Amino acid sequence: MLPKRLVLDSWISTGTFPEFTDAILRLGAARASAYVCCANVHMLVEAHHQPDFRRILDEANLVVPDGSPVAAAVGFFHHQHQERVAGMDLLPALLTEAARRGQSVYFYGTTDEVLTAMVARAQRELPALRVAGAYSPPFRELTAEEDAAETAAINAADPDLLFVALGCPRQERWMASHRGRIRACMLGVGQAFPVYAGLEPRLPRWARQLWLEWAYRLWLEPKRLWRRYLHTNTQFVYLIGRRALAYLAGRPHVPAST
Repeated sequence: MLPKRLVLDSWISTGTFPEFTDAILRLGAARASAYVCCANVHMLVEAHHQPDFRRILDEANLVVPDGSPVAAAVGFFHHQHQERVAGMDLLPALLTEAARRGQSVYFYGTTDEVLTAMVARAQRELPALRVAGAYSPPFRELTAEEDAAETAAINAADPDLLFVALGCPRQERWMASHRGRIRACMLGVGQAFPVYAGLEPRLPRWARQLWLEWAYRLWLEPKRLWRRYLHTNTQFVYLIGRRALAYLAGRPHVPAST
């Protein structure tokens, strides 16, 4: 797997965009029951405060630097260039390469409307892609019987890649709890589903390069996201600033134990 570097208290995988896509597809081909997290500011702050969630990130096969600040922090603290590898870019790239390599995919999460639009686009643009299935689970905690039935259905469909969109941190906890139970590489890609489906627009590249994607999402969903962004963005700036001052003063950082 790709090497990892410490940002705050979480280990972030490093590499180029093609290296990430190849590593994920190799995990899928191996049917290794692996999982991949796409780390943004919110996820790293959650991991800093919650040891059990930090353990989930630590044990992921890959932790993708999804957020621009996360990629920039890798560069600052470890003296290496790290590009952002956004889940919204990773999803279509993986589908394209999966079609070329003859690998199958499964979409799990979000709503029936989004899934229908996603499958329609994939079949239209990538006719060689094998879509093994798509399922929108209930927006509540599943019973043990329901979870066992869904797990059996996914395994029966036998996908190489399982894309999961349940929202952070639910999708990461779900993937970790299903490692060893689902024979696929699981990827938590959250908001990439409605964007790929064409039901939610994405900022142009120049605005993404200015780190404005969070502001755009806040504008789209202010009631749901304003408290999260006010808390997590402020916390991240404070924590990274404190860590940077210690780093410049030559004081080594000891990772928090899980």
